[in-house]
Amino acid sequence: MILPIVAYGHPVLKAVASNITPDYPDLETLIADMYETMAHSSGVGLAAPQINKSIRLFVIDTNPFYPDYPDGKGFTQTFINAQILETFGDDVPFTEGCLSLPHIYEEVVRKDKIRIRFLDEHFVEHEEVFEGIRSRVIQHEYDHLEGHVHVDRIAPVRKLLLAGKLRDISEGKCDVDYKMIFPKKKRR
Repeated sequence: MILPIVAYGHPVLKAVASNITPDYPDLETLIADMYETMAHSSGVGLAAPQINKSIRLFVIDTNPFYPDYPDGKGFTQTFINAQILETFGDDVPFTEGCLSLPHIYEEVVRKDKIRIRFLDEHFVEHEEVFEGIRSRVIQHEYDHLEGHVHVDRIAPVRKLLLAGKLRDISEGKCDVDYKMIFPKKKRR
């Protein structure tokens, strides 16, 4: 089932998400719905807060970045209760977008490598190092679990220049071809 994505300004996007346990209700269905929603929305990652669930869960599929980013090929992963243990390597700028902020693309600088501990969809624990486009997408989705969106990482003056566009998004004044929840949309 395709789920609606919450737009910028929704309080769930500012909250720190909670860990879950294997008995989380209908978790398998939720994960499948998140992958379907992500694909339908032409995303490469989707975090549970973006579908109005303040839990530590995100899904990634970096295949759309291939062939421009060869390390994107074949990487589809579910992350539960993730904790980034370390960021390291070079600072790398990259233009990021977000399904919760349609049509807002901003250059964000992030470290190019991370070490992360997470549970997969079977609640098997992993600790891995990721780099390149995989690291980038993981960090972007992980930020959602910590109550941040990508525009929180840009210069304050740049964010100030985007204030009108961000307000329009929260009010539903944007064109998207996927279902969204707009926190400040006026009822007619």
